[in-house]
Amino acid sequence: MIYGGDGLGRLPADEQGRGKAVFVPFVLEAERVEIALREQKAGFARGTVERIEEASANRVLPPCPYFAQCGGCHYQHTGYEHQLEIKAGILRETLSRTAKLTLEAPLEIHKSEPWQYRNRTRMKVRTTPEFALGYYRFGTHELLPVEECPISSPLINQAISAVWEVGKQGVDGSLREVQFFSNHDDSEMLLEFYLDRNGEPEKLRKFAMDVMVALPKIAGVVVLQSVQGSDDETERAPLVSTRTAPAAVIGRDFLRYKVGEHEYRVSGGSFFQTNRFMAEELVATATRDYRGQAALDLYAGTGLFSLPLSKRFVKVTSVESAPYSFADLEKNAPRGTKAVQSTTEDFFKRKILGKYDLVIADPPRAGLGEKVARALGRMNTSRVTYVSCDPATLARDMKILLESGFRVESVHLVDLFPQTFHMESVVHLVR
Repeated sequence: MIYGGDGLGRLPADEQGRGKAVFVPFVLEAERVEIALREQKAGFARGTVERIEEASANRVLPPCPYFAQCGGCHYQHTGYEHQLEIKAGILRETLSRTAKLTLEAPLEIHKSEPWQYRNRTRMKVRTTPEFALGYYRFGTHELLPVEECPISSPLINQAISAVWEVGKQGVDGSLREVQFFSNHDDSEMLLEFYLDRNGEPEKLRKFAMDVMVALPKIAGVVVLQSVQGSDDETERAPLVSTRTAPAAVIGRDFLRYKVGEHEYRVSGGSFFQTNRFMAEELVATATRDYRGQAALDLYAGTGLFSLPLSKRFVKVTSVESAPYSFADLEKNAPRGTKAVQSTTEDFFKRKILGKYDLVIADPPRAGLGEKVARALGRMNTSRVTYVSCDPATLARDMKILLESGFRVESVHLVDLFPQTFHMESVVHLVR
């Protein structure tokens, strides 16, 4: 099993020797399957399962009626414990192959509730010839209508039903996506409507108000437009936009989200962790009981790690570039925390860094990148915690950090994304 959800196998050997590598989704290790080839390249092929000739003992019936049609989940055909084994194996192998790192201590695994865990779900919208809400079909950009999502919270599923019901009465064609965001105890919700770049927000007002009437737990609807000039308006989220205000707001534009003893303001367009059961576990794993004079929180978002760090460090510097998240970070940051709106790369260019007892870095999937990883290696700090959502970029960056004199103290797999190939890991580095 490899990162991305596929199984890696071999086509039968031919006159040229060993069979070509083939990538196949929805299989399990040691299974023998008959496939249909759908793509052939010089060095590999891709296929889809036609028949399972020898099934794994770990194979189960997927509970979701959309599984294997929908592109969202990848592992519902096996039990949760086996999913964790797959992810742990992939993480170990990736660190070994790319970073040349063999874990000396056992990989620590933090389990989630496997269902109804998502507090944030983003779905595509079709307005003609009739309304439909759903996800892309697996491997395509064709919409698959979906009326329920078992990995999303109960309130999100109620909201999906409400949007379907109101949407059948008609909605302006500029609406491209709806994002559902529920708070910590699933008692309140924010909706985000994503329009194409030529959309008129006011044309969505009645639809938004009707959905709020249908489900009173919706505290507000935030209408956001795509970045001007984007060729694909549905792919550019406001997290990377330079806009500083939503196009329109109906009701409230934020939720209060509790994680442990801390409460966060999270606005429409801001980033926040998506597993409602595991946010506190992630914070505890990343911040431990570290304390000291100064801590640096890179890619700080709305301040998930900054707030608990502020209880144990005299000074905390929090760096965030996205305007929506940074606006919340400023409001959430307690006294003693300095919020800096900057990319991490630009922050390091300032060359005014002091000594930090702890640096926490939680980059997006692209990882730190060479410039930031090398800058971290040159810093006057003895402890770095790297929170990663992509093992490939983690391993690439780890190679540089290890060359800079850091060593791995512990590695954690925090499973924020059951039923999918995605994984969150936390690596504690010291020198």
